[in-house]
Amino acid sequence: MNHHLRGPELPAPRGPLSAAVTAFLRDAGPLPDAAGTEAADPYGDDLQLALYLCYELHYRGFAGVRPELEWDPGLLALRGALENRFLSALRADTPVHDSLDEALAALLVEPAEGTGVSHFLCDEGELWHVREYATQRSLYHLKEADPHAWVLPRLWGRAKAAMAAVEFDEFGGGRTERVHARLFADLMTDLGLDTAYGRHLDAACAEMLTVVNLMSLFGLHRRLRGALVGHFADVEITSSPGSRRLAEAMRRTGAGPAAEFFYDEHVEADAVHEQVVRHDVIGGLLAEEPELAADIAFGIDATEFVEERLARRLLGEWRAGRSSLRVPLAREMAHTS
Repeated sequence: MNHHLRGPELPAPRGPLSAAVTAFLRDAGPLPDAAGTEAADPYGDDLQLALYLCYELHYRGFAGVRPELEWDPGLLALRGALENRFLSALRADTPVHDSLDEALAALLVEPAEGTGVSHFLCDEGELWHVREYATQRSLYHLKEADPHAWVLPRLWGRAKAAMAAVEFDEFGGGRTERVHARLFADLMTDLGLDTAYGRHLDAACAEMLTVVNLMSLFGLHRRLRGALVGHFADVEITSSPGSRRLAEAMRRTGAGPAAEFFYDEHVEADAVHEQVVRHDVIGGLLAEEPELAADIAFGIDATEFVEERLARRLLGEWRAGRSSLRVPLAREMAHTS
């Protein structure tokens, strides 16, 4: 079977919750008591991996895992407990703006100190930093537009039409070779990385799992449709300047033409998407459901919160001269060969 169509292998557990979920998916053990989630670190490796395992059943699943487990009542109950722990922590810890207008305006302000990941990679990053960044972000970019598509049945009118138009671009405008997930796989090929979907799950840090789980959480719940639109707005509005720096990082480090093209493409596409999302997706949704303004703002602010946690983790490791990956890339490549 084509490895792009086959689900990834189950990852190594990172604690008792993820160990129990992994065993259950292998038909080798019971699920943990949902009460056990209450003491778990909501942003920690164990809870985030357990939640990722539950969510992945709604994407491509895992090799050897029965498809019907996607809707197993016990697993859904556990997922709900994990989600409640995660969402409650997000609502308590996320710095929130007083209004949606303030949240949107903040996305247009570039940090004066220029200390983000894209700044680091553009100004001083080496090729190994770029390869690690692509490895971490592969969990996001190889499913980049998928969870946002879940909001389409929950919108109507102007918001639905505009959201579908942007998603059409994300999925390549009808051209297989231009699907953005495919373009990121081409970037990974330039960097000598295995492009198989989910291949680098063991290597990704908890902060990266949190970034991916956030969009799955918002996407799978109709009640969080406003937060998903906020997440989408954050991604599209902030993408263009960051992508410009990352394109320069690819050129400076000699990452390769496909690596450069991926970010060059996002500079252009997302500059247009920003206006569509702001005026037609958000504007159209608020025209129909003005009460969702606070949820949209929460989606924006929560996205910034988890992305900043990831940036602190990556930059902290890199500036200390250490790898950001849980499994060193050299070992991953050796395992692949």
